[in-house]
Amino acid sequence: MLRQSIERVIKRNAPKEKAECVVIGAGIVGLAVARELSLKGKEVLVLDSAPTFGTATSSRNSQVIHAGIYYPPNSLKARFCVRGRNLLYQYCSQRGIPHKQIGKLIVATGPSEIPKLNQLFNRGILNGVEGLRMLDASEAIKMEPELHCVKALLSPASGILDSHSLMLSLVGEAETKGTTFSYNTTVIGGHLEGNQMALHVSETKTLANWDGNTPLQPDLILIPKFVVNSSGLSAPALAKRFRGLNTATIPPAYYARGSYFTLSNSNSTRHPSFKHLIYPIPEEGGLGVHVTLDLDGQLKFGPDVEWIHHVPDTTSFLNSSKICRYVLLQIT
Repeated sequence: MLRQSIERVIKRNAPKEKAECVVIGAGIVGLAVARELSLKGKEVLVLDSAPTFGTATSSRNSQVIHAGIYYPPNSLKARFCVRGRNLLYQYCSQRGIPHKQIGKLIVATGPSEIPKLNQLFNRGILNGVEGLRMLDASEAIKMEPELHCVKALLSPASGILDSHSLMLSLVGEAETKGTTFSYNTTVIGGHLEGNQMALHVSETKTLANWDGNTPLQPDLILIPKFVVNSSGLSAPALAKRFRGLNTATIPPAYYARGSYFTLSNSNSTRHPSFKHLIYPIPEEGGLGVHVTLDLDGQLKFGPDVEWIHHVPDTTSFLNSSKICRYVLLQIT
């Protein structure tokens, strides 16, 4: 009865608008989705609670183009990573987006890790990753003199890019095709209205003093024909706030925070210690603390994995950047 009463209040007070396609979240996935929909001739509206695009996980990552080695064969992740990597290199090349195919070494630091390295090699072959090659210690150290390992897997297809330039390009192309971006706009929930999802939308600033318990009242009910929930870390929590959606279809969320260390030596960017990405054998919850380079030659070490438990849904769906801290510490 309480839920029905709340819905009656919402329906009575909040104005309603119709839309063709709504993308929730202006991270790199949401931007790519919006661009593709607009290229297909759809009218697209992108909503994001932040002041601009790409403020959460899209700007807090290693900026690595992965080859497709790690995922189970025939899985969607494996197929999308291999195909997406080829498309991404093509997209960046055609549009002058800074990137570089520098390759990656996955290393075994002891004999006990060699079987796992062989498993990764076989998995990569099954996934269709091109150019994979096993190296003994002398071959790997010849490529990277500062490296200490007993064996390594070379992935020439791996690379790096400038993620902000990529997002700028996606935004520009989407806007050129008529996509509208509405920042500082939060989707606080929704309900099924017939066979369509009615989105409850509010200005982000009106939620600043919300106590987390009082029922939220939207400023607008938006009824699109097509909805994409690409709100990143917020996606599962937001989906739970869509009344009428089968909660069994919503995957659980597991949050982890990672810290990176940058090498601040004055010669590190002019003459970096490594020329390739250096990765350990993967660990639970991530790919392990690895060495990455950016396009300016800056070396970073990380991320570590710190599991975060009991994150309130209100924190995650209102602002995923609060649980997506990207910690940079300098070492000399």
